[in-house]
Amino acid sequence: MRIAVIGAGISGLAAAHFLKSGGAEVTVYEKNAVPGGTIGSKVVDGYLVENGPNSTSETNFVIDELLSDLSMKEEKVYADENSKYRFIVRDGRLHALPSGPGSFLSTKLWSGPAKLRLFAEPFIGRAEHEESIADFVTRRLGREFLDYAINPFVAGVYAGNPSDLSVRAAFPKLYALEEKYGGLLKGTVKGARERKKRGTKAKASAKLFAFKSGMGILPETIARKLGGAVRFGVAVDNVTKDKSGFVVNFIADGKPGSEVYDGVVLSTPAFAAAAILKSWLPELSSELLKVKYPPVAVAVLGYKRERVKIDLKGFGFLVPEVEKRNILGTIWSSSIFPNRAPEGYVEFTTFVGGSRQPKLAALSADQVLKIAHEENANLMKIEGQPAFQAVSKWERAIPQYNIGHLSIIDAVRHVETLHDGFYICCNYKDGISVSDCIANGKKTAESILEGVN
Repeated sequence: MRIAVIGAGISGLAAAHFLKSGGAEVTVYEKNAVPGGTIGSKVVDGYLVENGPNSTSETNFVIDELLSDLSMKEEKVYADENSKYRFIVRDGRLHALPSGPGSFLSTKLWSGPAKLRLFAEPFIGRAEHEESIADFVTRRLGREFLDYAINPFVAGVYAGNPSDLSVRAAFPKLYALEEKYGGLLKGTVKGARERKKRGTKAKASAKLFAFKSGMGILPETIARKLGGAVRFGVAVDNVTKDKSGFVVNFIADGKPGSEVYDGVVLSTPAFAAAAILKSWLPELSSELLKVKYPPVAVAVLGYKRERVKIDLKGFGFLVPEVEKRNILGTIWSSSIFPNRAPEGYVEFTTFVGGSRQPKLAALSADQVLKIAHEENANLMKIEGQPAFQAVSKWERAIPQYNIGHLSIIDAVRHVETLHDGFYICCNYKDGISVSDCIANGKKTAESILEGVN
């Protein structure tokens, strides 16, 4: 069985790994010179700089299986215990997210009336149409919880706008609490009881981890194990299908080439997949173009620890849109994982742009770094200028699971059913996290190996 995997991001690499482990002959096509897509790490002047994801969670057993296969378990490092403390900006100050009933009652993150509003939540009925996450939360919990809980959370996960994101597509577990139990509070309590009986844990309690050498070591190791099966610098022009199988047409070293395969896994961003499928599957191509990707700039800043005048025990902070600031949030990278900054220094990773302020992500690197420093200095009482600065810019960063996204995915699944051996496996389908992508890579590989769409 010969399978082509198009795209050497984490989804495609995971699919290729499990396909090869299952006995398939795999070829991975990657237009860039390195694997990983948005995942990439480098050490500069003693700072570990992440270009994309900084960590992931142990939400499934597939991650451990993959790390065992790659002999990478010793590379794994868990987040510091203090990273459970997370902060939200309100009125220009950092407020800790409540960790229990007592801290919830005492927090100034929400007003008294907003807290009382929660008592009405169990009596709110179900929606009769697809809602945005903003509509869903406002209806069930009130405006303040949207503004000072969900809005910043959405910015941190998707760099997105809660008024656009579909609650069913982007937060299916949250939607399921209403659908199955009739409400969020009832669902949380009953769900916890059911998990206790089953001996399982909620996704929110899964351990956060990264790698000592940075997240980039994961795609690098998978690609290295795949060896010559990965063809770097080869751009796939299009995929078609005829009696001989799936035909992959590509450009390598400036020359056109073509290979026939028994199956194809398309693991590129939606806009790239749309271009590849335009001549063969024009209707699906049009659907894929509807997936939006906002721009994001990632600023990494280092400071002498003594220059930062607040306690840095925590994960970092998120910024609600109503605060009208110029960043989405900041991760306290060196507080979460060891060896992220030189001794006596701290490292922060700040996100700029997204759906909220796309024009800011398009600014020059110097302007982005200036914005990040000024906002951090104000919120964290930092004295002086950064000792280290680096920036990564993504013109199209994270796929948005907006209203109507499920219809796009239905179109994908319909085509997969019509064309046995053709699969799409990427982070705009079935989850955006690194752990989701790995799990979906294995699921895709198993479906191909079993001959089931």
